[in-house]
Amino acid sequence: MPGRQVTLSAEQLAALCQRSNAKGLARLAAHLLLLLATGYGLWRSQDMGWVCGTLFLHGTVLVFLFAPAHETAHRTAFKSRWLNIVVSHCCGFLLVLPAQGFRLFHLAHHRHTQIPGLDPELEASKPTSLMHYGWLMSGLPYWWGQWRALFRHASNRISEPYIHRQEQRALAWEARAYLAVYTALMLSALSAPAIAYWLLLFWWLPAVVCMPMLRMFLLAEHTGCAQVPDMLRNSRTTLSNPLIRWLCWNMNYHAEHHAYAAIAFFALPEAHAALGPGIHTKSPGYWRFHRDRQWLGRQWLGRQQRERNSANL
Repeated sequence: MPGRQVTLSAEQLAALCQRSNAKGLARLAAHLLLLLATGYGLWRSQDMGWVCGTLFLHGTVLVFLFAPAHETAHRTAFKSRWLNIVVSHCCGFLLVLPAQGFRLFHLAHHRHTQIPGLDPELEASKPTSLMHYGWLMSGLPYWWGQWRALFRHASNRISEPYIHRQEQRALAWEARAYLAVYTALMLSALSAPAIAYWLLLFWWLPAVVCMPMLRMFLLAEHTGCAQVPDMLRNSRTTLSNPLIRWLCWNMNYHAEHHAYAAIAFFALPEAHAALGPGIHTKSPGYWRFHRDRQWLGRQWLGRQQRERNSANL
C-alpha cells in the first residue's frame, strides 16, 4: 500500500551507498558513445532529409548529460572525488550549468525539499496554466536564467541565501572561467565559419531545440507533490521504460534518491524495490504525467492560496 512507513536498515544503506569508479566510468562512456553515434547520424543525415529526426536524437542525449552533472554534484557518480569534479565541470559547461554553483543550489534543494521560502527550486515558478506550462517547457526560461546568473556571479553580485560568504569568491571565479571559455569559442566561431558550423550543428542548436525534453523530465520530480519534509511524500518516482531509466541514470527513482541522497545511481533500482511501498506519489511514465496534468489545477490553487495569505499579512 503506497504511503506506509518504510526505511532502509543500516546494512542495506551501507551496501547501496558503495560507489564505483568502474560502474560510473562505464555508464559515462556508454552515454558519450551514444552521443557520438547520434552526432555521426546527424552529420550523415544532412543530405538525406532526416536531419530533424537525428538532431532531435542527438540533442536529447546531449541535454541528458544533466544526469551525470547531477550525480557528480552529489559525488555519487564515482568513488574518486577528482573524477566527480572534472566530469561535473565538463557536463555543466555544455549545459551552461557551472558545477560548483549547481552543487550549492542542489544541496540546498535537498536540505529543504518542497519547503516554501527555503527550497531554491521553488523560487522558479511552476506552471499554473497551459500557456505558462508551454512557456516553461520551451526551455527558454532556463537559458535566460542560466546566462543571467552566470553574468551576475561573474560580476560578484551573488545574493542567493544558500551561498555563504566564504563560498562567493570561488563561485565568482568559476563563472568568470566559464564565461572566458564561452567567449573564446564565440570569437573562434565568428572568425572561422567551419568552427561556427560544428558548434551550431552539434552543440548549440541541439541543446536549445531539445531542452524541452529535459524540462519535461525535471518537472515531474516534485510538481504537484506535498510541501512537507517527508521525502517519500514530497518527491515523485516515475517508473518509465528501460531506455529513459538508462538515459537519466536511474534518476526517475526520485523519491528514493531524495530519501537517501548518498545512494549510488546504479543502486537506485534496488532501493526502489525496498522503498517502493512507502512512496506516496508515483507515475507510470512521463507521458502519462504530462498528458493527465492533474497537478496543474493544484498548482493554480496553491498559487491563489499563497496570494491570499500574502494579502492578509
